Amino acid sequence: MHIHILGICGTFMGGVAQLARQAGHRVTGCDANVYPPMSSQLEAAGIELISGWSPEQLGLAPDLFVVGNVVSRGNPLMEAILDRGLPYTSGPQWVAEHILAGRHVLAVAGTHGKTTTSSLLAWILEDAGLAPGFLIGGVPLNFGVSARLHGDWSSPCFVIEADEYDTAFFDKRSKFVHYRPRTAVLNNLEFDHADIFPDLGAIETQFHHLVRTVPGSGRLVTNAREPALARVLERGCWSAVERFGAEDGWWLREVPAVGVASGGATLIPPAATDLEFLRGNTVLGRLPASAFDIALQGEHNRMNALAALAAAEHAGVAPAKAIDALARFRSVKRRMELRGEAAGVRVYDDFAHHPTAIETTVAGLRRAIGPGPRILAVLEPRSNTMKLGAMKAQLPGSLSGADLVFGFGAREGRDALGWDLAEALAPLGDRARAFHELADLVDAVAAAARPGDRVLVMSNGGFGGVHHRLLDALAGKADA
Repeated sequence: MHIHILGICGTFMGGVAQLARQAGHRVTGCDANVYPPMSSQLEAAGIELISGWSPEQLGLAPDLFVVGNVVSRGNPLMEAILDRGLPYTSGPQWVAEHILAGRHVLAVAGTHGKTTTSSLLAWILEDAGLAPGFLIGGVPLNFGVSARLHGDWSSPCFVIEADEYDTAFFDKRSKFVHYRPRTAVLNNLEFDHADIFPDLGAIETQFHHLVRTVPGSGRLVTNAREPALARVLERGCWSAVERFGAEDGWWLREVPAVGVASGGATLIPPAATDLEFLRGNTVLGRLPASAFDIALQGEHNRMNALAALAAAEHAGVAPAKAIDALARFRSVKRRMELRGEAAGVRVYDDFAHHPTAIETTVAGLRRAIGPGPRILAVLEPRSNTMKLGAMKAQLPGSLSGADLVFGFGAREGRDALGWDLAEALAPLGDRARAFHELADLVDAVAAAARPGDRVLVMSNGGFGGVHHRLLDALAGKADA
């Protein structure tokens, strides 16, 4: 089959393209802007890319057009497809029919942590020899790719990041409704996507649609600390439920590391701790807390790990085996990723863009580095929800754990804010500054930074290559 993908350079649709190519289909695609790194990945996979939406692409005569949700009515290529009555479908529906059918689907849903939890789950299954397929909205460093059809033809398992964003202009259901999982992780649930959902209740309805698709023999792995998820399940639940984050479910605690004695010689430093994983009162296993590297620090990532353990058990992986695999997990690109060091300053990159994610990311870095080094937070509020200003009042609180804050809001273009960033950050006082020019922000961060500082860059976009620009500016400062 020849499929032509509209919106192919998006994270999800780019993954769909790679799965289709691995399945033996001829794949072509187009997008408004075709650029690396996604364009490089797709071209390396033998996928022909076209920049723009010219109706001339109908001349490719594909068997099917697969439409991403970046496409709306008025798009010239889509209008031509509709006028000609040509066959088209959405990305999620194509995946459901051609990739997921007949497999044990493990879907990870939630406002936060979907990519990390999906990556953890895929790695645990891989380490246990189950060779899963996966489609993840990031690049797990253990695999080096965001999508894989399978690791072994006999493997029944497929891990998919289950997004609640809408499917396509002609299907306003959440993407995850298409996936029909046997194991569904409900990681957390807050208000987000203000561009398509009027309130939290509307998102809860979509989550309940997902719950309705899980079979009676399936499993729901749900965060015990989330009132919104409790409300979702109160609407009706027909599957077994495993809760995490509470002592009557899957939980963990810090305990003195094995080898620390109350008196006499010690085998390891007395301050060292282990993470002990439990299910109710049953100890499942333990790891040195240090086995969680900087990318997995923070309470949110511990919760992600618990969710992955409970989901992996449903696929047949013993908890002790899964816990052991956590020590070899290498995190995800753009999740507390160290991008470099210059002038004694380390620059990290993180995808955090919702106030809750920003707060937990800052807290996780603080936990990892201790009370001494300063954290310089560099933020671009770029998501649709942020650009609409729905979360601006929460920004100061989410950034309160940083020592200095540098915010960037473009005045013009598709990423321009419709509100005053400086005004929103004003409650932080002299600790926070807002910029409209990226060069001015880079200069200000470089001037303020001193050896030992950590610069934490947070954005769900490329942020104008600010990471390299900061490292270059810091290096120049050191040379001077």
